[in-house]
Amino acid sequence: MQTPLAGGPAGAVPAAPPSTGAVPTGSAAAGDAQQAALAGPAGPSRPDEPRSIVVLGSTGSIGTQALEVIERDPARFRVAGLVAGGGQIELLARQVRRFRPEVVAVADERAVPELREAIGPVPVLAGPEGVAQVAAWPCDLVLNGITGAVGLTSTLAALSAGRVLALANKESLIIGGPLVKRLAGPGRILPVDSEHSALAQCLWAAGPGGYDPAQVRRLVVTASGGPFRGRGRDELADVTPEQALKHPTWDMGTVITLNSATLVNKGLEVIEANLLFDIPFDRITVVVHPQSVVHSMVEFVDGSTIAQASPPDMRLPISLTLGWPSRVPGAAAAVDWTKAHTWTFEPLDDEAFPAVALARHVGAEGGTAPAVYNAANEVCVAAFLGGRLPFPGIVDTVAAVVAEHVVTPADTVEEVLAADAWARARAGELVAAPAR
Repeated sequence: MQTPLAGGPAGAVPAAPPSTGAVPTGSAAAGDAQQAALAGPAGPSRPDEPRSIVVLGSTGSIGTQALEVIERDPARFRVAGLVAGGGQIELLARQVRRFRPEVVAVADERAVPELREAIGPVPVLAGPEGVAQVAAWPCDLVLNGITGAVGLTSTLAALSAGRVLALANKESLIIGGPLVKRLAGPGRILPVDSEHSALAQCLWAAGPGGYDPAQVRRLVVTASGGPFRGRGRDELADVTPEQALKHPTWDMGTVITLNSATLVNKGLEVIEANLLFDIPFDRITVVVHPQSVVHSMVEFVDGSTIAQASPPDMRLPISLTLGWPSRVPGAAAAVDWTKAHTWTFEPLDDEAFPAVALARHVGAEGGTAPAVYNAANEVCVAAFLGGRLPFPGIVDTVAAVVAEHVVTPADTVEEVLAADAWARARAGELVAAPAR
């Protein structure tokens, strides 16, 4: 798979596929991974029109910030479709009235009557089929901001329809790696995560020859350390959900905030970096950077390290995917270089936070192992938030489920979903079992 955001400013950027939805087939040739990284959409179907965007997960953290970027530049962007879960109908209705999309979908069919009453004649689709239909809607770019494994079908629908995909739903790439890579083809996935956006930008800046994995010594993924940085394992037993949801630098949704506290999110990002950039796990390092200003770095074979820095604001990486290959002026504030700054970097405490080491293991195992890791974690997060599992028990239970799983190929949706279902059931059993 050619890595995302490819083609650098000096090279030709591949044109977006036609709206007829031809499905890319087969995996990318091995040589694709050696070519320039950073490829994305060349622009709207007609250059004199705004780029059309479908936003999946429009009422979530990523979706609302993406709409902020779009709203600031109506001459450059327009909303073609919106998708939400259905739990925030008032917010979704406001978005529909403000952006006037061609179509709307909600995952929860029970929300349809209230939504239709609030928005009038705009077409409303519902359920998994409706969400997938909007994910494949004719447009220039689909931004997948859905949280969790449920986002896989939308990722596959968008790629199968030939859309360029701005991917914030890392889980869909992680659990469906072979499937997603086979459909994506060169340059059809643009990473929204700040860390992977940073890595892509650093690789783009590497030189006129573009991205060459042989020139990369290691990817350095930064982590804030979450709200419990510096605590030992024995100090985490009595952590409450309220404490775990107080992230020191980022304002995010509930699940990703909790995953950041356990560092499961960083583990998922390590797997994602491996899949996106074709760099083996032993050349991907995680360092703790509490200030969250350096979003990631690339160390090259000659000893040089290139870093991407900006104040913590997701609107910057979001805007980079929406506007690629051009940057969006004023998308976010820059670092104020007239003031003194202190940035620190610390090694990760794998004993207190074993989620990253466990992610390396499941990533190296491949097949259905990443799907099991992700699914078990989603069950354990819900159990912790519901007061049924202690904080350290989240990753401990995930590790137990992973240890029991017999890894099989993940070449079909059915194989991925079967592993996901097994992991959820087994995690649920372990969470419900009385403590010994």
